[in-house]
Amino acid sequence: MAIKIDRKLTPQKLVPKLERFFDLSGQKILSIEKNRRAAKGTPVFTVNGQYTTRGWTEWTQGFQFGSAVLQYDATGDERFLKIGHKGTVKHMASHVSHTGVHDHGFNNISTYGNLRRLMREGKIAHDPREMEFYELALKVSGAVQAARWTDIPGGGYIYSFNGPHSLFIDTIRSLRSLAVAHQLGHALMGERDRKISLLERLVRHAETTEAYGVYYGEGRDTYDVRGRTAHESIFNLNDGSYRCPNSQQGYTPFSTWTRGLAWAVCGYAEQLEFFRTLKDAALKPLGGRRKLNAMLLKAATATADFYLENSCTDGVPAWDTGAPQLHRLGNYLAKRSNPRNDFEPVDSSAAAIAAQGLIRLGNYLINSGKKASGTRYCQAGLTIANTLLQTPYLSTSARHQGLVLHSIYHRPNGWDHIPRGSKIPCGESSMWGDYHARELALMLLREARGECYPTFFDY
Repeated sequence: MAIKIDRKLTPQKLVPKLERFFDLSGQKILSIEKNRRAAKGTPVFTVNGQYTTRGWTEWTQGFQFGSAVLQYDATGDERFLKIGHKGTVKHMASHVSHTGVHDHGFNNISTYGNLRRLMREGKIAHDPREMEFYELALKVSGAVQAARWTDIPGGGYIYSFNGPHSLFIDTIRSLRSLAVAHQLGHALMGERDRKISLLERLVRHAETTEAYGVYYGEGRDTYDVRGRTAHESIFNLNDGSYRCPNSQQGYTPFSTWTRGLAWAVCGYAEQLEFFRTLKDAALKPLGGRRKLNAMLLKAATATADFYLENSCTDGVPAWDTGAPQLHRLGNYLAKRSNPRNDFEPVDSSAAAIAAQGLIRLGNYLINSGKKASGTRYCQAGLTIANTLLQTPYLSTSARHQGLVLHSIYHRPNGWDHIPRGSKIPCGESSMWGDYHARELALMLLREARGECYPTFFDY
């Protein structure tokens, strides 16, 4: 294992760092809000410390306003609730009915979902009409996401914005939108009023991703290593057969883009938690609890183990495990990460996403009676969190709008800023990296305070 796990860390020991984190977080949110110009698009990543947009899809807008909601949850500062609520009401409706993306679980759970959660917890005054508003948005979002569907023999998947042939590993975390809508009693209505189960589509997508997007060292191809993931899986639409792996944001189809890996770690761990809320009767027609839990756990543990084996000793990975210049860094996995090296960038956003997934997986295992393995994953997540809560990753400059530094967006497309004097992208932040760092920090802070465990679903 490359990561050096700190076995003595606890959420309580991290409280001073978590409080400093949210102090800095609030400053960043206010700076973005002050300088935001909606006409210029959604903030995506920073260039020279200032958030800029990138026209692809508006997949980060939910993280923008969701960050303010998380900030309110952590601090109780009403300014941030106002920013998050106003932004959601004014800007997020188009995301609810967006038929062209696979990002509903990112955009809408981060906004409508977080606001609903806070109202259910009593952190926002209960307003029946407001609650109906949140729940209607979440129902529609889940159904619209589920409608973006490709059938294959024995299953199917929510297809990416690349088209019906394309399954992204990222979408495993977007399944949250289907889960919440299902919990709210909703379904997708098809032709001739055919009622389509959102839970069934969630399960089938998770199964397809587990079968084709995650590797298990079973000889599937020359590069089949247990736990690695493919960013994209390609299918033949004529007969529904699987054709090959592909990568959009990683280096090659046969290496592992580590943010995609992190989405899998977090997404499968969350689904394991969610499935605890489901009754046996609901799961029986879909294969039964034992079979489905085994599938989710197989994917979660394999990807978690691969992540830990391919991270530096502080828990931060390179942006891709097969990046072409990694060999020039020598035995880089035996050292702390160096985000300002001369050869290949690290990705702090992958670390933030994976850390939450590791902690959730660990908690699931501990609650299932597997204390030793569960504790290992929890402590690994805490180790990564500790890394991100301090320099060189925590952004302490008031002139920098980002919160967690050294995030990578799209290395193959050359979208990431390379500062003067550097040979690689570094020193910049992303909206998804900052949001997921806030989710991670909030989860730990609430645990340290003895507050209820935050989940995207009701329990």
